[in-house]
Amino acid sequence: MRKLLSLTLMALAGSSVFAGGYRVAMQGQKQLAMGHTGVAVVNSAEVAFFNPAGMAYLDKKFNVSVGANALFANVKFQNSTYNWTAESKNVGTPFSVYATYRLNDWLTAGLAVYTPYGSAVDWDQDWEGAHLVNNIDLKAIFVQPSVSVRLGEHFSLGGGVIYASGSVNFNRNLSTNPLISDAEGNPTDVTLDAKGISAWGYNVGMMFNPTDKIRLGMNYRSKIVMEARDGDATYHDAPAFNPLTNTTFDADLPLPAEFTTGLSVQITDKWMVAFDYNHTMWSAYKALDVKFGNGTESINPRNYKDASTYRFGTQYKANEKFTFRAGYYFDESPVQDGYFAPETPRNDSNAFTGGLTYQLNDKFGIDLSFLYIHFDEIDNSYDHSTDPISGQANPSFGGTYKSVVFSPGIGITYGF
Repeated sequence: MRKLLSLTLMALAGSSVFAGGYRVAMQGQKQLAMGHTGVAVVNSAEVAFFNPAGMAYLDKKFNVSVGANALFANVKFQNSTYNWTAESKNVGTPFSVYATYRLNDWLTAGLAVYTPYGSAVDWDQDWEGAHLVNNIDLKAIFVQPSVSVRLGEHFSLGGGVIYASGSVNFNRNLSTNPLISDAEGNPTDVTLDAKGISAWGYNVGMMFNPTDKIRLGMNYRSKIVMEARDGDATYHDAPAFNPLTNTTFDADLPLPAEFTTGLSVQITDKWMVAFDYNHTMWSAYKALDVKFGNGTESINPRNYKDASTYRFGTQYKANEKFTFRAGYYFDESPVQDGYFAPETPRNDSNAFTGGLTYQLNDKFGIDLSFLYIHFDEIDNSYDHSTDPISGQANPSFGGTYKSVVFSPGIGITYGF
């Protein structure tokens, strides 16, 4: 029985911790305000993330951009058949730090530190979907040193390595069976905790400027496999007939490769527009192999599909002090029907952005941004849960999910 419980819990928990629902697209205040476009935009040190090839075209020798957001997410769940309702309200604080330095006329070095995965979901303890998840908290920091090589006036290349470091904390009930509880009737649950998860990847980019008004850009980020080793599982409210021994687990958690291409057009001296197309290869995430300290192993199906994001942005420089920005993007969900689990409650979404820069002087500016994401309402289910006691498939768990995200942000830019 202990092996069955460990097997099921680890497989279900590990599969979600780096899933698409926890992607945080907030890597820069200027570019976020422009619909998160940036692969062909040279605005600030933020280009170190969006396309390191663009660092070569920054006007100033040294550039730094620092920013942070307050992310407010709300998810509502309803199953009208059984009159179930639940709600998850969460706050996140993604941040970013970018710096570039021109070593000579053709070589620029840069460093990007950012949090592309850092969200959370927190349902009421022991809610109707507690056998899938009660709460999950994911934290990850990426460190990306890069270089940019300028090959003449119109073309540049850039790239570097990516070091990812993170942790995850996850809690869920063991079973829908009411007998799996303590003497007071509290359902038995487990907390899974893994720290020090790390991995390496790389990114490469190019930028081409056919005229002084048009930029074209491309950027590729490799797949990164986060290797969780010796994670801890701690049981709570265990039944008297089976006290449950804590155990460990190993799991390889893939972050898929992605490719972004786009262009920017300087329509006038004051007005610029930009478009990015991003394609993420989520289809590589078919299942997750989980190995346990007791020697057992499980494969948990996810069967994600490739997903694309279409981003549009514009910038208007009103005067030497104020620059205004706005944008929109449509983001496809990688989750297929029948795999919609409440630890990744996301669907296709429409995002609206805006912001401005107030330039205090030639060196120092303050950036403001806001983001509103409306996820399409969806009625879907997760059909692949197995009861750890009987080994039989659980009934599908599903209902209607409504999700929104709002996030204000602030940052500073400095250069000389």
